[in-house]
Amino acid sequence: MALRRVRPLTPIEGRVAQLVAAGRTDAEVAADLGLADKTVAWHLARAARKLGVRSRSDLAAALASRGGNPTKEER
Repeated sequence: MALRRVRPLTPIEGRVAQLVAAGRTDAEVAADLGLADKTVAWHLARAARKLGVRSRSDLAAALASRGGNPTKEER
């Protein structure tokens, strides 16, 4: 089985992912970052797709495996 290369997140995808992984809701993240709820959902969906996760708990685990640095590229 070939190892899948995980693409790095953009800075905004990383920030949204960090906040969501810390337990914040999309609405709370949107308010904190001055974004619309749908924009947060879009960035979160892209981050989840790049990391290959489907849930918020999986997102937190994926970020932890990157040493808390969501923009770090994995090979």
